[in-house]
Amino acid sequence: MSSTIVKITEIEVEMARTKKNMATAHHLGLFKSHLAKLLREFITPKGGGGGGPGAEYQLQLK
Repeated sequence: MSSTIVKITEIEVEMARTKKNMATAHHLGLFKSHLAKLLREFITPKGGGGGGPGAEYQLQLK
């Protein structure tokens, strides 16, 4: 399992365990934002290494 999936499940468990009331609303909001960030990272693949230059141009010395 990747670390992102582990973090997502840990946050979901913590959110399920936390009582929902006025005192914990901010705490749950932080969990939701962190969860959304992790889900976005998991769904969208990271960019490649750039691939380097396109065509190579070499000078021929005489």
